[in-house]
Amino acid sequence: MGVMFETSARLLSLLSLLQARRDWPGQLLAERLEVSPRTVRRDVDRLRELGYPIAGTKGPDGGYRLEAGTELPPLLFDDEQAVALAVALQTATATGAGIAEAAARALTTVRQVMPARLRQRIDALQVTAVARAGTRPEPQVGTEVLVTLSGAVRAREVLRFDYAAPGVDGRGDDGRGGDGRGDRPPRRVEPHHLVTWGGRWYLVAWDLDRGDWRTFRADRITPRTPNGPRFRPRELPGGEDVAAFVSGRFRGSAGLDGGRPCRGEVILDLPASQVYPYVSDGVVEALPALEGATGPDRCRLVLGLWSWLGLAASLG
Repeated sequence: MGVMFETSARLLSLLSLLQARRDWPGQLLAERLEVSPRTVRRDVDRLRELGYPIAGTKGPDGGYRLEAGTELPPLLFDDEQAVALAVALQTATATGAGIAEAAARALTTVRQVMPARLRQRIDALQVTAVARAGTRPEPQVGTEVLVTLSGAVRAREVLRFDYAAPGVDGRGDDGRGGDGRGDRPPRRVEPHHLVTWGGRWYLVAWDLDRGDWRTFRADRITPRTPNGPRFRPRELPGGEDVAAFVSGRFRGSAGLDGGRPCRGEVILDLPASQVYPYVSDGVVEALPALEGATGPDRCRLVLGLWSWLGLAASLG
């Protein structure tokens, strides 16, 4: 039993080392594990039998490399990684990615193989994603769509797709009518980033037909195949800070894109303290009561968004 435990512990140590860097010379692995190179070779063969795709590298310092495989072998996580994974799976329902059921099953699977000490920590860490008061459930995005969009971003290939939201394309200026499908020509964009904002997924891209940056809701995208040619990525306005770009676009800021921001200002017969909880990105300013007025306090609400339709909905 002692020898078996020692061998299992060494295999876990070997696997951990192989995951830490791309290439490992065999001699260096032997030194780190305090065993002979022959023992390393035997342990590598055992890991291969368990499903880990470990390739041998040639050369004077021949060694080993852990590669991606066609099947998912047993995984190795330290305590912090396991807890982080469980938290991420619990909050997956708030991403709008349509993976709530799969995430719940994955969390059950991961929990079953955790040692007791970690299961107790996970069970004590119950996370519930709650939508902001007054908001509707966010539309779900199919994982196939997200994979397609992300793949086009990574490959730097022109993306073609149908868009099912007339008037809402990041600027509120579709200009074609219809529903963006059928006999309508597809949108052609150079995808730059796939981002999540407020529980929704968005594609930040350069629109080839409009010659400008656009922000598309992923749940309204139906990709077409095949993708177009490869392209050289353009620089985002204001640099490569996509978070600042998206934040500015949703606030209607002209500082980042120099475009036509959609900004609105209204006076509400409500105290600022009642309005503020419902405003995620905007300015709420308390106003003095009108002279002689007996009604409630007033406030000024200033909002900026990427479309007039979105601005009207937010103000409503």
